[in-house]
This record gives sequence, C-alpha cells and structure tokens, in this order.
Amino acid sequence: MLNKNKITLIGLPPSPYTRKMIALLRYRHIPYQVIWANPKDLFDGEGVFANLGIEPPKPSLLPTFILSDSRDGFCALTDTTPIIRKFENDFEKRSVIPEDPALCFLNYLLEDFGDEWVTKYMFHYRWHFKKDADNASSILPLHHKINLEDGALKLFKESIGSRQIERLWVVGSNDKTASIIENSYKRFLEIMENHFRDFPFLFGYRPSSADFAIYGQLTQLIGLDPTPRVIAHKKSIRTVAWINNMEDLSGINLDESSWETFEILAEKMKLILNEIGRVYVPALLANSKALENDEDIWETEIDGSKWTQKTFSYQGKCLKWINQEFYNLSDHHQKRIVDIFKNTGCERLLTKEN
Repeated sequence: MLNKNKITLIGLPPSPYTRKMIALLRYRHIPYQVIWANPKDLFDGEGVFANLGIEPPKPSLLPTFILSDSRDGFCALTDTTPIIRKFENDFEKRSVIPEDPALCFLNYLLEDFGDEWVTKYMFHYRWHFKKDADNASSILPLHHKINLEDGALKLFKESIGSRQIERLWVVGSNDKTASIIENSYKRFLEIMENHFRDFPFLFGYRPSSADFAIYGQLTQLIGLDPTPRVIAHKKSIRTVAWINNMEDLSGINLDESSWETFEILAEKMKLILNEIGRVYVPALLANSKALENDEDIWETEIDGSKWTQKTFSYQGKCLKWINQEFYNLSDHHQKRIVDIFKNTGCERLLTKEN
C-alpha cells in the first residue's frame, strides 16, 4: 500500500484540511495517493498500519500524511502548514509561497486565518442549524462506508450529530456568538468578491498556500452545507466559481502567471486584514492570556459582543509562530508589514514576548 515514490494521504472528503492538501498536491504536480479513511481505523488494532512500525500521529487528525523519513522508513504527520513548507524544500517547481518576504508573511497569516478562523464558519454552520446538522450527520457516516446498512446508518447519524453539536462550544459557537460568526462569514465573502474582481488568487495570478487553506474550508461551506451555500451564492458568486476552479489547478501555466507586487495588493490586503483584526486577533490574544494564566476557558469581546470558549494550546502556538515569521523579517520588510497593519487591529499581533 505504501509507495516511496508517492506521498500517501489519509483523509475524507468532508475534511476541509484534506481538501486543502489534495488540491495543493494536484497543483504542485506532486505524486500522491489517497486512502479514504479515518487514520485511527488504520493505526488501531488490526488496522493496516498497526504493525508497520509507524508511530500514529498525535493527535490523530485529518488528513494524515505517511511520508518517507530519514531512516528509510515512514512517519505520520498531520499539521498541514509545516507539511506545506516541507514540500517547498522537497519539490522545486510550482511553489505556493510568495518570493517577496512581506507577501510571504501575509500569506502565512492568511493561511493561519483560514485554518483557524474560517474553520469556525464551517463548524458553526454545519452543526448550529437543524437543517445543516441533519444534512451533515446523514452524509458523514457514508464517507466511511458507502454501503452502510440503513439501520447502522441511522445509529451513526444520531451518534455523530449529537456528538458534534455538543462540541460546538469548543470552537465558541453558541446562540450568543452565532451573529459574530455569521456576520464575519458574510463580510468575508464580500471581501473575496471584491478581491476576485481584480485578481484570480489572493496574491495575484498564481495560488498560494493561503488560497488552498481558505479553499479547503469553503469546499464545505459552499459544497456540502446548505445554509452557508445559499449565503455564498447571494454574497459572492465569484467565490463560488473560484472554489470550483481551485479543486484542480494542475494545468495552470506558470510561465504566464506571477505574484502581484506588495504595493499593488496593499489596498486589497487591507480589507482582509481589517477582518482578521476585527475577529481573529482578539481571539488569539485572549487565548494566549488564558494559557499564561493556566485558565481552561477564555472570554473576551469580539466585534462588540462577548465571546467565551475553551482555551487551546495550539492557538497559542499559532500566535507565537506568526510572531516568529514577522521577527525573522529584515527591518525593511518589518516596516512594510507594520505600515499595512496600521489601523487594522493586526498590529496587536506583534508582541516580542510571543
């Protein structure tokens, strides 16, 4: 099953991160194979990887990559952002990282925003509304086994639906925060519509890792879940078309495609940065403070309303990594970022303590 000449990816279609990475592999012409499964099923008990000496990923997430390691064996990895950077070193052509250091930093920030905030749109819309929850809980079990017997499907549907709805509070989704999430989603679609009037991708005329991160989340919001799909068709038909195009960019001719300049993109980037500063930055800062104080729950004001959710160590790492990316820039490129951050709320991200 494992092939050293191909990257093995374990994932499922309703996973936005799986869709992110499959589209990226297609675009970059990286040989790969997909196993449609839950990684836990393959590593536990009698699973196909249980006796191959491959340590299971911690935590077990979608997608899981099985990659060749330095010992002529295999290792399992899950975090898509560093995996993308690894691929940049391992495969030369069709890079998804802008060459301009300032754009490279903005790409890192937007990829993080896609992975960590746009995913809140996805999880909220999938499980907050009865119609969407019923749709998702009906479909998700069939991705594990398409010929699942009707009685078993009913049981799995009830189990998955109740479990995921109970987990809404983990990402901060509840009746009080619903309007914050939904208004942010609608504003974001309008920003994307505006952006796509001028450029086919976030940073010009070729896709970046941030494009793939946001695409992955939107495949679910526009492709699987009924309520956000209707909203997207009303707010940004260009984004709907963009999602369809992003699925397979293997044929794009990069001889005719380039990154746009930082200066030309600045005005468009300001609109996205305003949204990041409005909703994601306060969440990152409140989570970081809670981690410092060893608090399990954090609370802050986001977009004029109270937001409460579980504290996550990973989001604390995200804030530190953003700062590391910034402080690794030269003084000249740091100034370019500071200038574009002014009055967006994103300037609050940059604290050397992180």
